[in-house]
Amino acid sequence: MVHRKSRAEKRELRSFYFFIAPWLFGFFVVTIIPLLWGGYLSFTNYTGLNMAHAKMVGLSNYFRAFRDPEVWNGLLHTGIITFVGVPLGLIGGFSLAVLLNQKVRGQGLFRTIFYIPSLVPAVAMVIIWQTIYNRNAGLLNALIDIFHQGTLINWISDLPNLALIIMLFWGIGGGMVIYLAALQGVPVELKEAAAIDGANAWQAFRRITFPLVTPVIFFQLVMGIIGSLQMLVPALLLTSSLLGAGYIPQIPQANRLYMVHLYQQTFQYQRFGYGLALAWILFVIVFIFSLIVVKSGHFWVHYEVDVETGRKVQ
Repeated sequence: MVHRKSRAEKRELRSFYFFIAPWLFGFFVVTIIPLLWGGYLSFTNYTGLNMAHAKMVGLSNYFRAFRDPEVWNGLLHTGIITFVGVPLGLIGGFSLAVLLNQKVRGQGLFRTIFYIPSLVPAVAMVIIWQTIYNRNAGLLNALIDIFHQGTLINWISDLPNLALIIMLFWGIGGGMVIYLAALQGVPVELKEAAAIDGANAWQAFRRITFPLVTPVIFFQLVMGIIGSLQMLVPALLLTSSLLGAGYIPQIPQANRLYMVHLYQQTFQYQRFGYGLALAWILFVIVFIFSLIVVKSGHFWVHYEVDVETGRKVQ
């Protein structure tokens, strides 16, 4: 028997669509339409200047991408940054959150000190680290010189991947705040029950606290991978001495991440069709990695409610 909606249900449904209408409009106009239009242009030789002169080239842009050594170099170094930097960021942010969740004097001050660096804009952060990495007057070389006199390292050109990972570690305070909120959401009565049963602090953390915050770790992992695969500004500006002047620097091979190559092909050489093909390839890569992480979540992420049935996990 077909259930007929009452007037109240119809009014509630109309209200629902009315309130989500602005989001739906923005989603289609700002996301879906540009995404599909970019997909179409990736099959053309569009240069970004005159659409009338653009011609269909089929899969040529995609075949060119697979033959481009700069693409494979970008994927290699983007992978290094992702598989090293993201786990370090997760561990660092979570460890900081655990430490700052302890009841100590000046707790709020310590939290503020560790969080503030994550608020620094990307360009300002790069300028700071360019100064720190300076070969002749940088803070890092000054510290190294204390123990190994005469040792001068050109961090940006000699160890670009390491320099980039260390610089990105600067912003772990943002993730720390999210972990801190998750840790404070763990029910105190569960810890008290574990203590009554004879569990020590480590056992309570491993069996109660950590499983309950795994959904937040899962979220941070997915967002970290997506952000790392799309990294552009830090790698592009770290080697630039003329920030904001429209100057494209000679970037070290190890800092030519995939997004840097995409940016240069699109805006420096005005190969918009090829650049959009690279963007769609990156979209597929991000989708595959995100899908792998989501599927792996079934084995290590603990939810209080089953995500498939909606029932409370016993």
